[in-house]
Amino acid sequence: MLESKRNILVVTQYFWPENMRINDLVRDLSEKGHNVTVLTGVPNYPEGRIYEGYRNSPTDFVEYAGATVVRVPLVPRGKHNISLLLNYISFFCAASTLGLWKLRGKKFDAVFVYAVSPIMAAIPALLAGRLKKAPVFIWVLDLWPETLRAVGVLRQPFLLSVIGYMVSWIYNRTDYLLLQSHGFLESVKTYCTKPIEPERLVYFPSWAEDDFCASTTPISTLLQRDDSVFTVVFAGNLGEAQDFPAILDAAQSLVGKVAVRWVLVGDGRMSAWLAEQVGARKLTNVLLLGRHPLEEMPGLFACADALLVSLKTNDVFEKTIPGKVQAYLASGRPILGMINGEAARVIDESGAGLSCQSGNALQLAEITRRLAAVDVDQRVKMGISGREYYLKNYSKPTLLARLESLFRAATLRKGSQ
Repeated sequence: MLESKRNILVVTQYFWPENMRINDLVRDLSEKGHNVTVLTGVPNYPEGRIYEGYRNSPTDFVEYAGATVVRVPLVPRGKHNISLLLNYISFFCAASTLGLWKLRGKKFDAVFVYAVSPIMAAIPALLAGRLKKAPVFIWVLDLWPETLRAVGVLRQPFLLSVIGYMVSWIYNRTDYLLLQSHGFLESVKTYCTKPIEPERLVYFPSWAEDDFCASTTPISTLLQRDDSVFTVVFAGNLGEAQDFPAILDAAQSLVGKVAVRWVLVGDGRMSAWLAEQVGARKLTNVLLLGRHPLEEMPGLFACADALLVSLKTNDVFEKTIPGKVQAYLASGRPILGMINGEAARVIDESGAGLSCQSGNALQLAEITRRLAAVDVDQRVKMGISGREYYLKNYSKPTLLARLESLFRAATLRKGSQ
């Protein structure tokens, strides 16, 4: 516990009831006695439309685990790039105006930004920090503008350059930049055109939600354990970056050769395409379970022989560790990775499973075949190794204690200026 509780403003475009790691952080800070206020938008991720529960009763979503939730309107994500761009712009505009007006009269000791895409969510946080005379922390979980180029949302050099200037403006005015991966350091430093002290660039990785760290595992209501087949589970966003064409190619190549079932859980822009392709290819070994609450995942993972993580190959994704990697490690199940860079390093270094090159369906099929042929006891050892690696490198209590120390140091630093 800190010497005294602090008033913390969390700025995030995505928040409960959307399944996001920031929910976990807000709950823990609140339980530690801090007064937490969350500035966020109306829930619409990942389906792209406003949650029905919120539409029917928005007053049910103004408090979360003791934290006050302040919401601003935004354009839903939809299913197209134009609506996604409007979604990004509408949040930072509404949060920078209506959001700050709703926060009038409130005092904050620290402002924390959950900086997955879009980075523009940091702009209302910087404005709040200036108005409230509070230090601003940005948890950098995506690299902009590189991510926009990597996923094909934006290709025009001029527009990418403009966004690069915006990123530089944001980073140069931030007190602390928290980096989810060691691979982010050089990219972030290129946008810090003003001298920045090394202590303000902090390695701060993600952790697994508490659901994955429980000592007991619930029974799954989504899937039954079947020891007659090797079960591979993918859970998360079903988007273009996850390279589902390669995953389906791997699944198809193993039909009739290895008894494998592929279970895909989640929702996203590729959902309709996946459903169409599974039917067209007659892939009876691929199950699409749809989107389900986070609390259902531990039971589902317990039914898996391996957990799958994948990302397309490019220089940006190679520096990124998807948040699901920590959840997979904490779950104590072997991991299959069709992924390059930092995430592949973690899988290999931890001894938690097998990895192959991004986008290589044949290699994915091969490491799946190899893992399916491994003795069950050996797979159990892989899961244990992954769990131990998680506890050593991504322990949430340790990371949260470090964040609180940063809040305290930043407050003292701000006060001495």
